[in-house]
Amino acid sequence: MQAPEANTKITSEEEDFSFSKMFSNRRNDIKYLLRFKFRILAVGLLGGLLGTCAAWFWPVTYTAKLTFVVEEGKSGGGGILSSLAGQMGFDIGGLTGSSSGILAGDNVLQLLTSQKMLKQTLLKPLDSGSNYTLADKYADAYKLREKWLDLKENPKGDKIMFPAGSKKYSRLQDSLLHEIMKTITEKEISINKPDKKLSFFALNATMKNEQLASLICTGLINEASQFYTETKTKRLRTNVDRLQTRADSIGRLLNRKTYAAAGANAVMLDANPAFTTIGVGAELQERDKRVLQTIYSEIIKNLEVSRTMLMQETPTFQVVDEPELPLKKNKLKFPSGIVLGSFLLSVFYCLYLLTFKKD
Repeated sequence: MQAPEANTKITSEEEDFSFSKMFSNRRNDIKYLLRFKFRILAVGLLGGLLGTCAAWFWPVTYTAKLTFVVEEGKSGGGGILSSLAGQMGFDIGGLTGSSSGILAGDNVLQLLTSQKMLKQTLLKPLDSGSNYTLADKYADAYKLREKWLDLKENPKGDKIMFPAGSKKYSRLQDSLLHEIMKTITEKEISINKPDKKLSFFALNATMKNEQLASLICTGLINEASQFYTETKTKRLRTNVDRLQTRADSIGRLLNRKTYAAAGANAVMLDANPAFTTIGVGAELQERDKRVLQTIYSEIIKNLEVSRTMLMQETPTFQVVDEPELPLKKNKLKFPSGIVLGSFLLSVFYCLYLLTFKKD
């Protein structure tokens, strides 16, 4: 065994990068691949065949798109200041006390995909007087009931339904319903803002059933708009209801007091003038009547002011474009499948050849 030479040097220097050498290497790779051009062509034909099969068995889905806009109610006093600052690139809406609302910005994503909104939508009956819900239609469209029959939590093999109006579901029903909602929120619905400068939002639902996609899309918007309006105007509506109840109560008291005052005045017509205290009762009735009139007028005034504020603060949740049948059909076309399959398989085969290239 020979010992290594003493003058042998080990260098760790990297070679200098050269474009000419890089182009030369790529040229050599192309020349090497041309030696296997017939194999690459055969692999491309095989990829085209696989792409044809993929296009044939590709699942068909339908996309329902709904566009809506949210217009807030009367803005706060910082609206003008915020507008002027916005022209200079500053956002002082939070400092001036103005709010963008729960359906503004990225919050719309959380609201429309929340479990509360989606669950209320799925448990809505399809037709009035029917217990068949959107959740049942979803289970039928995706053929989930056959899978649920084999669950170990369902030893009797019962048909699992989600009837509308049921106040309480079983543990298994709640678990399966949450699985449906998880699939919908993660894979089948999306909310985006087409233009960041505008207040338009777009809700897309892509599902295997055309009618189901349209119903879930519109149902989510209806539930969200109702929830949004009620939340936005809850304080003012409570105040209006309270004032209306008090106005009705004071109105009934005022009516009774008016009849009592009229009766007291009628007694005064036949009263003996010798009795000096005979008119005290009529005077008390008139005094109470005037007090009630004053209270009633103030309550009515406050009630009308509150109603006006309620109308000003009520936001507009307007649907611009609704999904209309037939919906957009999503399917891999045969030409696309052939081209894509041929290209991908050929590229992978070329990479395989270059990886295990022999000098």
